[in-house]
Amino acid sequence: MSKVTLRSKQGTKGRSSYFLDHYPPLINPDNGKPQRKEYLKIFTFDNPKTDADRLHNRETKKLLEHIRASRQIDVQNQEFGFLSDEQKNGSFIDFYRSFAVKKSGSNSDNWYMSLRYLISFASHNLRYSDLTEWFCEDYKDYLLSGPSINQRGKKIIHNTAMAYFAKFRSVLKKAYQRKMIKDNLYEFVPPIKEQETNREFLTIEEFQKLAETEAPSDLFKRAALFSGLTGLRFSDVTTLLWNQAWGTEENYYLQFRQEKTNGAEVLPIADQAYELLGERGEPRQKVFAGLTYSQVRWYLSKWLAKAGIEKNITFHSFRHTYATLQLEAGTDIYTVSKMLGHKHVKTTQRYTKVVDKTKKAATKKITLKL
Repeated sequence: MSKVTLRSKQGTKGRSSYFLDHYPPLINPDNGKPQRKEYLKIFTFDNPKTDADRLHNRETKKLLEHIRASRQIDVQNQEFGFLSDEQKNGSFIDFYRSFAVKKSGSNSDNWYMSLRYLISFASHNLRYSDLTEWFCEDYKDYLLSGPSINQRGKKIIHNTAMAYFAKFRSVLKKAYQRKMIKDNLYEFVPPIKEQETNREFLTIEEFQKLAETEAPSDLFKRAALFSGLTGLRFSDVTTLLWNQAWGTEENYYLQFRQEKTNGAEVLPIADQAYELLGERGEPRQKVFAGLTYSQVRWYLSKWLAKAGIEKNITFHSFRHTYATLQLEAGTDIYTVSKMLGHKHVKTTQRYTKVVDKTKKAATKKITLKL
């Protein structure tokens, strides 16, 4: 059983300060790290000289013992599955925000939008004690209704609701692991299933056309073509550093950590892809420094229009293009899965349906007059 001990530390000016010693250490809910000492910012006089000083010491020691005993009860309650009132009334919104601030690039935007939708449903005052299975299911229904909270009044689509709810569930899992909530709601509440969609990609002819077409920004064009030749996400392209690109002619590779999955990757790349990186910079310098997600829509729409491509292409479509063209070229699905950094081949199989469609379309291109 955990034990909470009151300890003192002699300070300056003839005063001692106090702290609680937790054994075994508790997990700090703010950073997830074990923490043994809890400083109370309360002091007593080492050599009380007046009646007021002696009274202060007596009352303070009573207070200190009360705090220690209360903490001991809180810890024991937690061990047996109970939460203190302080924990129950803690802000789940603040806890959620602590994860959003650690993200970067487009992933950061998605996390903050998911937080905004949670606040729009439950307000800024959502507490840990408000989190129940019923609440989670109700929030899921809210997202699936396709609400709009942006200025354009555009409703969110099914797969966006799925992504936002997945982030919500991941924070629930962290809250349970750190003993901020009693029940493992992550396990109790099933995720929103992905809705199969048509994943837009460029044919090799369209990809070539874009490469030959001038874009509003050379930096953006190089980044987009690089994504199409490597399959990297926007978040991985924009965070790529020069000390992560290595090799020599016909043997270039990237050594990096994926933003989305946090998986360590070694990705071989073609010489042509390496040339798109430009002139080599300092080791800790970003390869595509200055590129932001807010620029993508404007640059891409202008570039596509100039190339005469009318498809609904996003930056992520370049990743789809890479996967689809690799499969069309005969690369086996296991290799493509590894190149994309997928944890499961099943994730990659969605692209095989696209390839099947293009094969069927190809059969109609050769006809005979009979």
